[in-house]
Amino acid sequence: MSRIRRRSGWRRWVNPVNIGGLVIAVLTAAPLYWLLVSSFKSPNDVAATPPEAVPFHFTLDNFVQAFVTNDLLQYMLNSVIVAVSTTVLVLALSLLAGYALTGRNIKGGTGIMTALLMLSVFPAIAVLTPIYLIERSIGLLNSYPGLIIPYVAFNLPFAIWIMRNYLQGIPSTIEEASEIDGAGPWRTVVSVILPMSKPGLFTVGVFTFTAAWSEFLMALTFNSETSFRTIPVGIALFGTQFSVPYGAIFAASVSATIPIVILVLIFRRSIVSGLTSGAVKG
Repeated sequence: MSRIRRRSGWRRWVNPVNIGGLVIAVLTAAPLYWLLVSSFKSPNDVAATPPEAVPFHFTLDNFVQAFVTNDLLQYMLNSVIVAVSTTVLVLALSLLAGYALTGRNIKGGTGIMTALLMLSVFPAIAVLTPIYLIERSIGLLNSYPGLIIPYVAFNLPFAIWIMRNYLQGIPSTIEEASEIDGAGPWRTVVSVILPMSKPGLFTVGVFTFTAAWSEFLMALTFNSETSFRTIPVGIALFGTQFSVPYGAIFAASVSATIPIVILVLIFRRSIVSGLTSGAVKG
C-alpha cells in the first residue's frame, strides 16, 4: 500500500503541483485580462507603446461600435439559434444512442465506441468541400439548417461517448425494476434514465454549445450573407480594407465570451462529475 506524504511548513505551499497550477492559471488568465482591459480602451490607448496594463481612460465606445455599427446583436442572435438548436438535437440523440449502447446483449459495442472516438477527432476541413457541394445542391447554403446539421454530425460522436460511459454507472437493477412495474423502453428512458443522467447531459450540453458557438470554418464557408453570420465570422469581418477597429473587436470578443463563462460557472460541478465518470468507465 502506497504511503501518502504530508507536506508541512513552506513545502505545503511551494511544491511542483502548486507552481504548475499557478503557471497554468497565469497563462490562461493573462490573455483574458488583456482582452477585457483592451475592450474599455480608446483607439489611441489600444495602440499605445509601451502598452498600458491598466486603462486610464475607460470608454464604452468600443461596445457601441460593435453592437450598433457592426451588427453584433444580429450575429449573437444567429449564434444563439444555431448553438441552442444543435445542443438540443445532440442531447436527445446522444441520450438515446448512449442508452442503447449500454445494453447487455449488444454486439460490437467496443468497435462502435472505437469508431465514435475516431470520428470525434476527424478534421472538419477534410469534408468541407463535399458538404458545401451537397448543401449547395439542396439549397441549404445561407440558412440555419445549413450549419445545424453538420454541427450535429460532428458533435454527436463525442456526445454519445460521454453519455454511454456515464449511463453505464446506472445500476441495471433500476431498469429491471422499471420493467417489472410494466414500463416500456421509452417510459424507462423518460421516467428513469433521463432524471438520473443530468450530470452527463449537462457535460454534453456545455461542450456542444461551446463548440457550436465558437466554430468558425464551416460558418464562414456555408453562410456568407450577413443575416446568417455567426459571431466568430462576424467579428473576423469587422473593419475595412484600410482600417481594423481593434477596440470594437476586443469588445465583441468579450461579449461573445460572457455566455460561455456563465454556462461553465453554473454547471461546473456537473461538468466535472460527468467527465470524471466517463474517464473512469471509458
